[in-house]
Amino acid sequence: MSFRRALALAACGLAGGSVLFSAVAVGKQPARGGDAAEPRPGGSAAAAAAAVPAASAAPPGLLLLPPAAAAAASCPPAPGWIERPAGTGGYWDSNWDRREPLALINLKKKNEETGEEELASRLDHCKAKATRHIFLIRHSQYNLDGRADKDRTLTPLGREQAELTGHRLASLGLKFDQIIHSSMTRATETTEIISKHLPGVKKISTDLLREGAPIEPDPPVSHWKPEAVYYEDGARIEAAFRNFIHRADAKQEEDSYEIFVCHANVIRYIVCRALQFPPEGWLRMSLNNGSITHLVIRPNGRVALRTLGDTGFMPPDKITRT
Repeated sequence: MSFRRALALAACGLAGGSVLFSAVAVGKQPARGGDAAEPRPGGSAAAAAAAVPAASAAPPGLLLLPPAAAAAASCPPAPGWIERPAGTGGYWDSNWDRREPLALINLKKKNEETGEEELASRLDHCKAKATRHIFLIRHSQYNLDGRADKDRTLTPLGREQAELTGHRLASLGLKFDQIIHSSMTRATETTEIISKHLPGVKKISTDLLREGAPIEPDPPVSHWKPEAVYYEDGARIEAAFRNFIHRADAKQEEDSYEIFVCHANVIRYIVCRALQFPPEGWLRMSLNNGSITHLVIRPNGRVALRTLGDTGFMPPDKITRT
């Protein structure tokens, strides 16, 4: 029995330009064995030839949409602080953190006598050698009734959650280099409890990691914020991403393990940006209180997400998402 089915695929790349692929799958169900049905005996030679797909045609069952139709499904324009270079034609921008060796040297100072040898030496000098491990921790449950930030302290359950998160981090047996945390009360208190399990690890407070609305979400949410809020918070949270999320400095010899204690919106936005996913999709993810998100940034700039919002180390009755 024949049938028709339609499939629309759309992928938008943050860096390397917006890349869109759209296709519609149509046609009959493949014959048993996966081969196309053979022409009937006695059929014309023209009909038999028509059954053989052309070498330049789309894959069987796929009908590529024209550019005009594909453009209709493109991603909404991004704010000015997010760079989407056009014309690169790729899905991954290897210079997303502006730390590619070629981006760190002044090619105009190339020595005319030594030429390429000096260039190669300078490039090698700028290459990262170490891997950065970024642990993004969402603060624990806090008092939602507090009117000011100073009143939004951790609940008793929130303090238990922070203890569990600290114990989990300590059990990993890693040599953590530092804890950078949001200056908001709930993040600061979470940090203080976690740090008891990691003695000797320095703590740094920053306003860049404070909670906010990073970018207008897509699909839109009717109860969300006015544009002015995204305009102000978005630039600050993007600044946090650029300051803290990048490959290791060329001078760093050993792998590093860093903890960032902050907020759900900030973490979700950072994950989208680091993986070069459309940042407008940040609200499609959900994070529990005290959860651990682990990003890995390799020396060549490649980024991997090891865990997202892990709370498997908590008993079910201790898990919240407020």
